[in-house]
Amino acid sequence: MIKQAIETIAKACGGKIVQYGTGKDISGVSTDSRTTKVDDLFIPLVGDNFDGHSYIKNAIEKGAIGVLIEKNKFKLDENTNDKVFFIEVDDTLEALQNLSKYYRNLFSIPVIGVTGSTGKTTTKDMVSNVLSFRFNTLKNIGNLNNQIGLPLTIFNLDKSNEMCVLEMGMSGFGEISELANIARPNIGIITNIGLSHIEHLGSQENICKAKMEIGTYLGENDYLLLNGDDKFLRMTKNTSSVYNRVYIGLTEDNDLYAQNIEDLKGNGYSFDVKIADGLHSFTITQPGIHNILNALYAIWIGIYYGMSPTEINNSFREFQPSKMRLEIIKLREFTVINDAYNASPDSMTAALKVLSSIDGNRKIAVLGNMFEMGDHSEFGHRLVGDAVVANNVDTLITVGDMAKWIADEACYKGLSQENIFSVLSNREAVKIIEEKASDGDVILVKGSRGMKMDEIVTDIQERS
Repeated sequence: MIKQAIETIAKACGGKIVQYGTGKDISGVSTDSRTTKVDDLFIPLVGDNFDGHSYIKNAIEKGAIGVLIEKNKFKLDENTNDKVFFIEVDDTLEALQNLSKYYRNLFSIPVIGVTGSTGKTTTKDMVSNVLSFRFNTLKNIGNLNNQIGLPLTIFNLDKSNEMCVLEMGMSGFGEISELANIARPNIGIITNIGLSHIEHLGSQENICKAKMEIGTYLGENDYLLLNGDDKFLRMTKNTSSVYNRVYIGLTEDNDLYAQNIEDLKGNGYSFDVKIADGLHSFTITQPGIHNILNALYAIWIGIYYGMSPTEINNSFREFQPSKMRLEIIKLREFTVINDAYNASPDSMTAALKVLSSIDGNRKIAVLGNMFEMGDHSEFGHRLVGDAVVANNVDTLITVGDMAKWIADEACYKGLSQENIFSVLSNREAVKIIEEKASDGDVILVKGSRGMKMDEIVTDIQERS
């Protein structure tokens, strides 16, 4: 973060300095007292079950020289550290967002915003990886993609950055618009429209509307890249917009599409893309045909910012996706596909296709509950059960009460009952794997983050 004067901070937050301290400039922003550093501004957030004001003393001990406080949430008295600035605001979360909006406007660099039901993180990582081949590029770390995480990411911008790639998550209407107002992207990406968060939004049509909010602040010289193979995003072709739209996919009716796709059997794909001066070849090392689509977004953006196809292809060779996202682990006896970070019907189906494509003895799918689907939960899990059979899975292990619907549908569609096992805990799943798996098998592990199915992967690794 570029140092900011306390008075500037107060003005940007819409706050009032109620106690002057001895420091002058803020060097960083923290919402977690455990990671607060010297010369930070500490912002105590308030939630249903926590109040960050309780940790102000801890943050000051770590070196914070300024603190935001909500009215009536913290009382200044004779025991208050008089070397620290205190700035009073109406709402600390709103103040955090206003401050990040101010800080974002200090930079004139291109910003790329990425959203979608699935594939956001991999797309963000791939776009960032390509741009980083030539430009100093900042991106969100981990899952810092919400109303708190995105502002904190923006505070990491400094004078050396030439590009910024920001993932944007949501669970309801208005959230993407708020993030777009803070980030003000020049290019937006929507990866797809699935069933994630349908519990809150009610339909995929509404999910599409919520995701399209990423274009709220795009202007006539800006671009929105859309998955032209997605039936909901494809319908936007019939609507008008201030900004420019580019449709990207695997079929010829898109503005940019992949041709001559060759499956490298678990080692990625090679494909051709027609760019202005002719056909160019690219190779990605990640399994899953959906990763070609992620690469196409990165190719378009790289070309737009003046990179050559050779540079872009070289960057793909160096790309390493985030952990627990179709991470292929070669063990002594087995190959494990660790895709345990999160799950939806779309990402489950994509992972099952990867399982089917990798050479091995038998294909074993260990699938857990998928959350946040509300009344659509049974429907979503049964879609996955159908995909289990369509992708020739030999053994299915489901974990959790809702995942039982996956098992029921797989059985109904023809998978033998003797090859289906439904359990309620990760430990039980590991026990079945130990009993049923043999040398050369390929094991997919996937479920919603709350299922903690990475525990299964860890157990398999430790026992191998």
